[in-house]
Amino acid sequence: MNEREIKQLLSEVLGYQLDDNTKFLLPFYSDYGRNIKIGKNVLISCNVMMADKGGITISNNVEIGAGCSLLSVDGNQSGPIKIDAGAKLGGNVTVLPNVHIGTQAIISAGSIITHDIPAGKIITVNTEGASA
Repeated sequence: MNEREIKQLLSEVLGYQLDDNTKFLLPFYSDYGRNIKIGKNVLISCNVMMADKGGITISNNVEIGAGCSLLSVDGNQSGPIKIDAGAKLGGNVTVLPNVHIGTQAIISAGSIITHDIPAGKIITVNTEGASA
């Protein structure tokens, strides 16, 4: 399957035409798809899961690393996830419901994000888990 065919299939799942500069590396997983809004020039790496019943919005120029999970629904929690322009999520980041990640925020691999991250903030992981 070539990149054009992949983009066409994903556009059908999402319900709108993806930007020409947005790139998905397969496999990609979603439980529904119609509640995901993706901006321009977005890179979504392989093995990304988006549980989108609560809504997921990804702005322009965002990079999402391999193995990330965006969970707008988790157990008895449900709520939107919003990722602002220029944010970068490293591999295997998990974002839980009701989280807003600000413009140009950087989240290192393996982080579990349970609360809003301000614009420009860099989140690193140490032996005790995610920290600011």
